[in-house]
Amino acid sequence: MSLQINNKFGYISRTVEKEIKKQLFLGKIILIFGARQTGKTTLVKKLLADFSDQESKFLNCEEGDIQEQLNRAQTSTELRSLIGQAKIVVFDEAQKIAQIGRKLKLIHDRWPQIQLIATGSSSFELGQKTAEALTGRNFKFWLHPFSIKELTQVFSPLELKRRLESFLIFGLYPEIVLTEDRRQKEILVNHLSQDYLFKDILARFGLRGEETARRLLQALALQIGQEVSYTELANLIGTTKETVARYLQILEQSFLIFRLKALSRNPRKEIARRQKIFFYDLGIRNALIQSFNPLNLRTDVGGLWENFLVAERKKEEIFAGQPKQLFFWRTYSQAEVDLVEIKNGQLIGFEFKWQKAKKRPPKAWQDLYPNASWTCITQTNWLEFIS
Repeated sequence: MSLQINNKFGYISRTVEKEIKKQLFLGKIILIFGARQTGKTTLVKKLLADFSDQESKFLNCEEGDIQEQLNRAQTSTELRSLIGQAKIVVFDEAQKIAQIGRKLKLIHDRWPQIQLIATGSSSFELGQKTAEALTGRNFKFWLHPFSIKELTQVFSPLELKRRLESFLIFGLYPEIVLTEDRRQKEILVNHLSQDYLFKDILARFGLRGEETARRLLQALALQIGQEVSYTELANLIGTTKETVARYLQILEQSFLIFRLKALSRNPRKEIARRQKIFFYDLGIRNALIQSFNPLNLRTDVGGLWENFLVAERKKEEIFAGQPKQLFFWRTYSQAEVDLVEIKNGQLIGFEFKWQKAKKRPPKAWQDLYPNASWTCITQTNWLEFIS
């Protein structure tokens, strides 16, 4: 299969791609999760192109005739007639197929030499449909919008700095990053937000819960960089904290948001039960509140900056398959550190400042963790932090 790329930059390889290739033809089904428009289809087609010496089959499970054939097939023989003699088979948006987990298992158990790859835009749907049937038979990978590290393939450090404002306003979804016109970026991110959020995600809440989910998302968008509590969110949008907790779980499983918990090793001095919620993509966040103003006209630059840098660290962790322990830190006396990583038992603290760098860490941080490191990340050193 040849790979057609419709942009002037050509194919931009994804960090997770190397990890996936390491696991091919090892007797496991590959599951790739990620929101719509993050590049899952481009990635799997690139994998097929790289293994062009192997006969392959690409099945778009959103196409009506493909759905019909796969839904009708109930036996391994019927499934084999659909995939033919292919050695690599991709089921794109596999959650659209009924009993997809059982059907992948039938193929895998009968013909383990066939490399099966399934993608899904919801870990909740595809994960739920494959969890029991594919236990011990799969490797899972996650794909999110571009990371800055991935963009170093096409943009120089100087160009990345020039485009920083655009990243903070319009986000890092591939099509939006690779579009040059500012007005077109706004149109695309609004379309993506409406199509992805309100058709794909909010539909899972049902008609009754759609308005509540929309208000919750807007409340979260207005509170980036701030601590949130389920009780406060519930009171703000007029629901229960149990509903908030359930909706947040679905939004997280749909790759829209992620949480950062508070680090607490001294309960008498440090908060423990609070958390911050960030968006994987700032373009989606800004679309939720319809705010695409230039940075010099905004009052939320500090929150955008913190979200941007924390999300880059989170994506690095996910893409590279190197789990990190990520937290924020605050004392009851309001001393705080925006991001804390634990690496090999060592605490590494980061403060994020858009305008003016802090020269020293909080005294409470030094007193409680004298062996911990601390760095202030600003517009002058952010590329070093991300890379």
